[in-house]
Amino acid sequence: MDDFQSFEILSGKHDKGMVILADHAMNRLPARYGRLGLPDAAFARHIAYDIGIERLTRQLSAKLGVPAVLGGFSRLLIDPNRGEDDPTLIMKISDGAIISGNHPITPQEWDYRIETFHRPYHDAVAATIDSVANATGRAPLVLSLHSFTPAWKGIPRPWHAAVLWDSDHRAVGPLLDMLRADPDLAVGDNEPYDGALKGDTMYRHCMITGIPHALLEVRQDLIADETGISAWAERLAPIFAAMNADPALHGYDVHLSRTGPY
Repeated sequence: MDDFQSFEILSGKHDKGMVILADHAMNRLPARYGRLGLPDAAFARHIAYDIGIERLTRQLSAKLGVPAVLGGFSRLLIDPNRGEDDPTLIMKISDGAIISGNHPITPQEWDYRIETFHRPYHDAVAATIDSVANATGRAPLVLSLHSFTPAWKGIPRPWHAAVLWDSDHRAVGPLLDMLRADPDLAVGDNEPYDGALKGDTMYRHCMITGIPHALLEVRQDLIADETGISAWAERLAPIFAAMNADPALHGYDVHLSRTGPY
């Protein structure tokens, strides 16, 4: 097997108490998979990764001086933001693209992708969160970054950004309030997606453990180039810093999930 890294950890001061996550940061594939039967153009689309999020995460990690964990593989290979038992973990079709390299797939290959890519990423997330918690003696604040398409099935999406969450509102409320303080921003609250998803990254690492967290989505056309990415990094860095300075966002408190019992 080629020397493929399933994650990248950005260095930062663990005693600052914050961790940034970017599940879908990259569109990379190990050489053994070729292009999964897709044209190269597919890997510039949202089906392969969250456009703009890798650069945004790198800038925010550097500005804030906090660690971040980036997924190192395309979601077309296996989706790190799904539970290991989720039927959509390895997609056969994504927004009209038929992924022939994923179908048919043997149980052995399914397990191999979990063990080789999905699980090491989550182990890195868990280890980083634990290290930050040990450095501060408190719960870290975990912020997960994603991006969404400007339109879906021909219908424009009016939001510039959105905050997704399950039932723990501790970090969500301040994030929504500070984003909405800008009158030029339309900010979605659990739209265009609902943040309650059993087994996803926030469920696995924060809901079950009682760690304060929020998932922020930014519209992809707003962070499609360096100008947009830098503008959003400048906007988000002071918001994230203000949240991180709040002692109320550094305690453990398990909330029941809307998806059902743990």
